[in-house]
Amino acid sequence: MRKLIAWAFMYSLDGLLADEGTEYWDFCFGLPVDPASLEQKIGVYQSAYAHIMGRATYEAMAGALPTADHPFTGIMNAAPKVVFSRTLRTAEWANTTIAAGDTTEEIDKLRQGGDGHIVVWGGVSFWRSLMQLDLIDEFRLDLHPYVAGEGTRLFEDVPKSYRLDLVSSTEFSNGIVGLRYRRHR
Repeated sequence: MRKLIAWAFMYSLDGLLADEGTEYWDFCFGLPVDPASLEQKIGVYQSAYAHIMGRATYEAMAGALPTADHPFTGIMNAAPKVVFSRTLRTAEWANTTIAAGDTTEEIDKLRQGGDGHIVVWGGVSFWRSLMQLDLIDEFRLDLHPYVAGEGTRLFEDVPKSYRLDLVSSTEFSNGIVGLRYRRHR
């Protein structure tokens, strides 16, 4: 069965995601890219069976990535994508389908079959809904050397006793620590 991997790029020491337009956001995107970190992400994204996301993230990515000069552009344009939305009627980005049914049932369909895994993109409300349904199998968190103080918490409104097991940790040259946790079941 395919597993769901959720990867958060902007994660502060105090558990906050970077909100666009904040000093923390500027700090995160101002860090130099670590080649080992980029290679790791590209490997996970290329080997994915599918990439799933909520409507808002889909609209942002579909509006930017098809023509962007970014290391993930080719991967994401070619990859199968599923956008979870009950309001979106069409998906113009290549290789995108819309999942409008029950989230658990739609995820169960994607999990069936052979190779690859499923990469979970945001936004935060989509992540939280998947956590509340206990559907995420693995978290990959890029912990930035920053204390934001205020912002959006990733792990808010999640079920009580949401235990994770550390699989690995990697320190990158730009000060980011890549943490890989598996959902304890």
